[in-house]
Amino acid sequence: MRQPTPVRPLHGLRILLVAALPGFGTALPGMIAALPGALAAQEHRMMGHGEHGEAGGWRMPPMSAAMPMVPGLENALPPVRPFLIGDGMDPAMFPAAEPGRRVVVADGDTLDMDVSVVRRTIGGRDYAMLGYDGQYPGPLIQADRGSRIMVRVTNRIQLPTTVHWHGIRLENRFDGVAGLTQDPIAEGETFTYEIDVPDAGMFWYHPHMREDVQQDLGLYGNLLVVPPNPDYYGPSHREELLLLDDILIDDQGLIPWGEEAPTHALMGRFGTVMLTNGVDDHRIEVRTGEVVRFYLTNVANTRTFNVRFGNARVKLIASDVGKFERETWVESVVIAPAERYVVDVRFPEAGEVGITNTIQAVNHFRGTFYPHEDTLAVVSVNGPEIDDEVAQAFDELRENRDVIEDIEPFRALLGKPVDLELVTTVRVRDLPVPIVASMEADTFYVPPVEWNDGMPMMNWLSTGTQVTWILREPASGRENGDIDWRFRVGDVVKIRVFNDPESFHPMNHPIHIHGQRFLVTERDGIPNTNLVWKDTTILPVGSTMDLLVEMSNPGSWMLHCHIAEHLHAGMMFVFEVTEE
Repeated sequence: MRQPTPVRPLHGLRILLVAALPGFGTALPGMIAALPGALAAQEHRMMGHGEHGEAGGWRMPPMSAAMPMVPGLENALPPVRPFLIGDGMDPAMFPAAEPGRRVVVADGDTLDMDVSVVRRTIGGRDYAMLGYDGQYPGPLIQADRGSRIMVRVTNRIQLPTTVHWHGIRLENRFDGVAGLTQDPIAEGETFTYEIDVPDAGMFWYHPHMREDVQQDLGLYGNLLVVPPNPDYYGPSHREELLLLDDILIDDQGLIPWGEEAPTHALMGRFGTVMLTNGVDDHRIEVRTGEVVRFYLTNVANTRTFNVRFGNARVKLIASDVGKFERETWVESVVIAPAERYVVDVRFPEAGEVGITNTIQAVNHFRGTFYPHEDTLAVVSVNGPEIDDEVAQAFDELRENRDVIEDIEPFRALLGKPVDLELVTTVRVRDLPVPIVASMEADTFYVPPVEWNDGMPMMNWLSTGTQVTWILREPASGRENGDIDWRFRVGDVVKIRVFNDPESFHPMNHPIHIHGQRFLVTERDGIPNTNLVWKDTTILPVGSTMDLLVEMSNPGSWMLHCHIAEHLHAGMMFVFEVTEE
């Protein structure tokens, strides 16, 4: 069985990325040939090989004054080289990224999409980052349910890449997993994806090679699959997309990534700046009384968001692969990395409403919680109040008979015995002694969900060379890539996953299954009474969840944690679905 390409070092690549500069395709190579000495001197800085505190070198990530420095770690550095794109180079030499555009594609259409270096402005400062088709986020691709579209991707950077079409039950060879379904797309190469879209909903696309770097630098976008029934979701006045992200920046700029392996391998790379649709100051104008349908996508490396819409009323409509059986009122939406949710929100009063990430943060060292709120977007509500049929229909909660009927053939299987089990845990080696001592101290507290990085120094110093996140099959003792699951098309499999709270550093995990859809039938023994088809779901620390997976799509598919640093620290395996 082919296994996905493992984490690959980024060294040996001159991240000048000439092909990413439109208009300079012929002039710039000549400039490079004329300046070999300057480039050779700059190579060390560009690849992030500076010393601690130098440009291109490691810098300690920002820490709250309430979080004390762990004794013995004052001069510690991650045991991998730091990596930045274009370090020491003026971001102005790269083309400015443009806001993502909606591209409507019909059945059989082909969309060309480049991967390139772009200039992004965050907090008034310019950075060299990555983009699909020169945009941030990447283009919103819109297609009708049941259609087949082609996306021709050309790689114009010197990092090998792929595109994974997250949540789409497409043909296996176009799933975008390097070493498993395709070879990496090298610089200058093109790969054409043929994408069947059998399910309505909001999906997304991103790399499946060093997501901790490439996705974090801006390679992500949505794919909206439109149902044939215009009343599929019920009435609303308008739609808005919110791609939720964060980025790790200090007063000197981007904190480097790990070159040979990810840093932040314990908890994942939390950012210090919140981004919505790629910007840190997203604003929306709405009419008073307007009903807005929001499509939420979490594209962050590790952060789980708790999204609130001020005091506005929020109706939960749908999630990853379709609608819920019944619409419900919610106070907030908890959305883990890679999940999607659809909500309708009505804004009845004029004024400004903050869309916020409202959490109870934790200080691990003190074992205390404190309230914290980040603004993700600002909604400006004004104008004469709208009180039409759409606004009045908002007060009704619909029961979705089409969803109930779709799930009906599986209802008798909801209570079936568990077929397979997994346990999540972690194994570490060669971590600095102060980190091990701190983690093993009786006073160290770990919550069910890590809403924030409560130990940024220790997290930063823990790399994928020292931390192995594990999916273990208790029945066989096999772990990660050694797990051997084989199914046939038509199998309906119940998988129980337990998040062991007794491991070295237990952590919540968003579990993603490629190529199939599943129902979360129960959590901690409590049956789910409002089902929805999913492809990703969060597993808190100490919790158990049962997934009923419909094996409908043949091929070699991944099951993994969608915290990017956990994936690249080993937390994945491949299962087979055959036609016979």
